[in-house]
Amino acid sequence: MGGRIMETAQSQERAAPGALTAFARFVLCGGGMGVASSFAVTALASWIPWILANALITVVSTLLATELHARFTFGAGGRATWRQHVQSAGSATASYALTCGAMLVLHQLVAAPGAVLDQVVYLAASALAGVARFAVLRLVVFARNRSQATVRAAHPVHATVVRASAPAGLAELCRAA
Repeated sequence: MGGRIMETAQSQERAAPGALTAFARFVLCGGGMGVASSFAVTALASWIPWILANALITVVSTLLATELHARFTFGAGGRATWRQHVQSAGSATASYALTCGAMLVLHQLVAAPGAVLDQVVYLAASALAGVARFAVLRLVVFARNRSQATVRAAHPVHATVVRASAPAGLAELCRAA
């Protein structure tokens, strides 16, 4: 039995990326989405007000990024659930408020900032918000699904048997591993 517990813990480590790997993937997916979004916001803002352009691009990029993070960044084992999309949207709303606030402050301080300064401020605010989003997504949004999906994928029968036949204390120990 002890060997199976170790085997399950080792399988979890292989299936779920560590914090550093997840952060690198987050930067690749989220950062790539952020850079693409910044150009999309700038292009769309030439036709509609910037704040509306930012809102539209934030919605679209959040949906796409949540799917990427579920499948690739955090190893959740497939498509994002509606719950994950809603929770991710909450952190995206905070990011939206931060980027809008940064741009409003910029336009209060500089009468006519150029496109380069707009991009620098927008991307800096997005990067700051991104670090906070990583923590929320890793610790809250994808944390439970990652560990449950990993246990089921690694040893579906073992996980069921341990819960059904092991004493409560041992079952808790197995879930913690």
